[in-house]
Amino acid sequence: MRALGYAALLALATAAPHAAFAQGNPQAEAEALDLLKRGIAFRTVAGPGNQTPAYAAYLKGVLVAGGFAAEDVRVETVDDTAYLVARYRGTGKAKKPILVSGHMDVVEAKPADWERDPFTPVIENGYIFGRGASDMKYDLSTMVATMLQLKREGFKPGRDIVLLFSGDEETSMKTTMALADQFPDAELLLNIDGGGGDYDEAGKPHLFGVQGAEKTYADFALTFTNPGGHSSAPRKTNAITQLARALERIGAYEFPGQVNEITRASLLASASTEADPRLADAMRRFAANPEDASARTTLRAQPGLVGQTGTTCVATMVNAGHALNALPQRATANINCRIFPGTPVAAVAAKLVEVVGDPAMKIETLESGSVASDASPLRPDLMAAVTGAVHARFPGVQVVPVMSSGATDSMWFRAKGVPSYGISPVFSKASDSFAHGLNERTSLGEIAPSIVFYKRVLTALAK
Repeated sequence: MRALGYAALLALATAAPHAAFAQGNPQAEAEALDLLKRGIAFRTVAGPGNQTPAYAAYLKGVLVAGGFAAEDVRVETVDDTAYLVARYRGTGKAKKPILVSGHMDVVEAKPADWERDPFTPVIENGYIFGRGASDMKYDLSTMVATMLQLKREGFKPGRDIVLLFSGDEETSMKTTMALADQFPDAELLLNIDGGGGDYDEAGKPHLFGVQGAEKTYADFALTFTNPGGHSSAPRKTNAITQLARALERIGAYEFPGQVNEITRASLLASASTEADPRLADAMRRFAANPEDASARTTLRAQPGLVGQTGTTCVATMVNAGHALNALPQRATANINCRIFPGTPVAAVAAKLVEVVGDPAMKIETLESGSVASDASPLRPDLMAAVTGAVHARFPGVQVVPVMSSGATDSMWFRAKGVPSYGISPVFSKASDSFAHGLNERTSLGEIAPSIVFYKRVLTALAK
């Protein structure tokens, strides 16, 4: 099934649940599939042979051929990667632009580990396989195809729409930092690498998340040092023992419960559909009062909810000693923290020092490529536009604001004061989630509704 034409592929895709929605942009749909297949073939991985600059140049050529002025599309190289900026010019009635962000790079994929070559697009059973098939060349392709369709239709937005495609979201985020510095005065940012819809395993749409906040990523190195010596003459002070006590104290400590506008709305929406009455009650009580110890304990016992209740810190790596027959001269552990929006990184470091309570411990905040950012406000115009687009496809499906535990490009713009929202239109089942993993895939049935979704949201917000 690898040599099928677009019409045959579309027919195959529409046999999947919900794929027959609004097949109203056939040229854009064909363009999106072609862009996706070509995009997967670019090995946009950091390091030697990084093809992100070539992929960016390819996308620039597509946009210019589709009606963008050449001077409105630029590609800038940064180290071994690149970023792309493309401006869809509006009438100027509204001054501040709308930004649309995504990233062109992908995580490494070793062909020997995959069932199919990760950088050769493969279509089977209504899915497209390949690195970037979900994270995130699928959304890039449907967004570019949408912009070309809007050009063909003669759409004139009241404000500029600016595509910002970074080139190292999966690594250092230098290109995103550069883009955020260039566009600090925008109306809002739509991040097509965040949010999205969920199907249950029967293929029924469950909910749609709008990502309006994300936790700050931070790593702390905790170190104890001793003079060392011969293991036949143990001493009371031992770096490994000291570190073990410190890790035990950190493991036993719970950061206070916290809520913001995003997590409160998310918990209340989840409570309305939660089958377990005890869990639903805990969600409501915690949303009303994050200091409710019983509610907090109930939620933190759930792996899917513990990250929504406040800052979390956990030991992830340990390195100690230098010889089997010697007392350790050094013992170090990495503490990985996901910090609730609005909480300074330095405050968490200070709390770790307080919890350990051992002046011999040294703590170092490691460079993570992350920056703290506050939650974005729940804008009525944004929520109305997204809800309308989702309900045009799936009437009645809950549209829920969400906070992510992982970092996205949005944090750099939020840190600059630009309200940022993850709104990827793709719905998927948990069993189809292979981003960053082996045999990454996405249903082709999401192409057509993605284009309809983007058209509706962009035209509503950029009037």
